[in-house]
Amino acid sequence: MEMKIITDQQIPEFIKRFEERRGGVVEEVEGTVRTIIDNIKKEQDCALFKYAKALDGTDLKQHPIQVSRDELESAYLSVESSLRHVLLDARDNIRKFHEKGLSRSWLSWEEDGVLLGQRMIPLQRVGVYVPGGRAAYPSSLLMGVIPAQVAGVKEIAVVTPSNSEGHINPIILATAHLLNIDKVYRIGGAHAIAALALGTQSIPRVDKIVGPGNIYVATAKKMLYGSVGIDMVAGPSEVVIIADHQAEADFVAADLLAQAEHDPLASSILITDNADMAKQVSKAVSRQFDSLRRQSILENSLSEYGAIILADSVNACVELCNQLAPEHLGLHVTDPWQLSGRIQNAGAIFLGSYSPESVGDYWAGPNHVLPTNGSARFFSPLNANDFLKMSSLVSYSKQAMSRYGQKIIDLANSEGLDAHANAIKIRI
Repeated sequence: MEMKIITDQQIPEFIKRFEERRGGVVEEVEGTVRTIIDNIKKEQDCALFKYAKALDGTDLKQHPIQVSRDELESAYLSVESSLRHVLLDARDNIRKFHEKGLSRSWLSWEEDGVLLGQRMIPLQRVGVYVPGGRAAYPSSLLMGVIPAQVAGVKEIAVVTPSNSEGHINPIILATAHLLNIDKVYRIGGAHAIAALALGTQSIPRVDKIVGPGNIYVATAKKMLYGSVGIDMVAGPSEVVIIADHQAEADFVAADLLAQAEHDPLASSILITDNADMAKQVSKAVSRQFDSLRRQSILENSLSEYGAIILADSVNACVELCNQLAPEHLGLHVTDPWQLSGRIQNAGAIFLGSYSPESVGDYWAGPNHVLPTNGSARFFSPLNANDFLKMSSLVSYSKQAMSRYGQKIIDLANSEGLDAHANAIKIRI
């Protein structure tokens, strides 16, 4: 199939459809998710086990909800040694990247004996959701667990759905084993999120939940935010590629297709100011499409939410990209570094023809848990600092209190809070 090329008047209509991909669907599932949350809160494991049987087909009375250490080790040994080494190398890349961005505690000694600072404290307990529907995602496990470990989180619980026989993809279990995670629960969906957020007899309550999931998972995270911290409310995945006349059409097409295979709601968009490039990419998509396996997903995604947008100029390409605020942005242009400085809204930016999204998804080190649905305007990629909380440190000497006390009293009195003012007066 060839991708449609749109111009001028068609662009606003496409952007509207892009932005509304999930809005109506969320409303339809909110009632179901609310019922699940209420039942987990009231009945805990009893409700959790019922939902596992009804929704996943898993009888948790026959298959223990927590995966045993023997099962984790057995899965690790069952995976080919070459893949184990690849997973270990990916782990190291991800860890090194996140270590570089970790915030540190600090203290500052001021005059008059004033000591100020910030203390960075790891969260105690974190839940990582790993999808298990259309495919196995060991990369999501790596991306959720490693930043938490870098931050110093001591207790990490992983939830992932099993099949009707209680089996979890061995690559997921092998990855958990190599990360030294021993709390893996065979449960998924909104009921898993509710269990992590509220706690049950089998699953302890966590401080924060991270990781991508389907519409029910995303809605549950949204509804439970406040009772528990979350990374972000994830929507359907998306990529925008800006390409100029020197781009390699086959590379661009491959990147668009790689994104589209995630989900029927995924969106793959090329923005170019070159009409010939637009045609070349459309034809390249058609050629590559025929050799790929997930054609029904690809066709739905590309026909509904994919497009090649022909813009008037590179400036127009950048403006449109910043409006879309994509999860992934590929810059297939002559000088990607120069153009990257003009990008205000994007979860991850891939610079140049040899930096496809797949490198970021699996290998380079930056996190692939990224803001979607335009939320790159205010959200950032998941990182080690998301697993830290901060306490401010304030220490004033008697000398400092004498010097600044009256000013503090004046501010307190301006707000009519005389008890606040008195707490200063009594000291000076």
